[in-house]
Amino acid sequence: MWTPATRAQHNRDHLRYSSDLTDAEWAPIEPVLPKTAVTGRPRAWPMREIVNAVLFILRSGCPWRMLPDHFPPRSTVWDWFRRFRDERLFEGLGHRLVLADRERCGRHASPSAAVMDSQTARTCERVAGRAATMAPSASSVAKRHALVDTDGQLLALVVGAASVQDRDGAGPLARASRNRFPFVERIFADRGYQGERVRQTSPVPVEIVRPRPGQIGFAVQPRRWVVERTFAWLGRNRRLWKDAEATIASSTAFLHAAAANVLIRRIASAE
Repeated sequence: MWTPATRAQHNRDHLRYSSDLTDAEWAPIEPVLPKTAVTGRPRAWPMREIVNAVLFILRSGCPWRMLPDHFPPRSTVWDWFRRFRDERLFEGLGHRLVLADRERCGRHASPSAAVMDSQTARTCERVAGRAATMAPSASSVAKRHALVDTDGQLLALVVGAASVQDRDGAGPLARASRNRFPFVERIFADRGYQGERVRQTSPVPVEIVRPRPGQIGFAVQPRRWVVERTFAWLGRNRRLWKDAEATIASSTAFLHAAAANVLIRRIASAE
């Protein structure tokens, strides 16, 4: 609940942009970023400004060419973002933050249960590099398959064509989570994930959460609602309202950056 005390605690009016990182938020990010090279040309821009620029793009949804002059040149920011993307830095950062946040709350670092669901997102235009991966009827729509813990923190993510049905995406998503979260013993999902195909492809048992008997209309379902809240958290970032990226790798990187930013602010506000 928002109170005068919590509003003051989360107020960001003192920052240049509300997406900028405070000192407490920068602390968990700095150790995972590339270190300054001993040899070669020194960096012209602080790494913190690079990350602030990426978060501004994510939060505001502005095109790269419209990055404000307060930040480093867009070519510099884009080159660093591409490196972060290719090295899967945001995914690794999110993994570390999930473990840290669960331990902070007195829970086991690695979850034993998870929740699975998908979200469709319309693309801005046909991109030749991605159209080949999608069916013609679904080339303007992408699907985000997400696996979260029971608190809604992102564990694994697979972005692909909207033509991939949920039961076909369950196996790849569950397998993608096993490297970082091998102790998940059960996954909760809706009826879109029922069927023999899911049982054959998923390395983790999937339990279907069904509506209550006699239910009419919409109702919040146990377990399942946390993943819907996760999609709502990610949707606060205007860059993610549509899938505006030319590559699936960039889409995945921005989604992981958004999920990590949720935890960065949560952990920083709790200290």
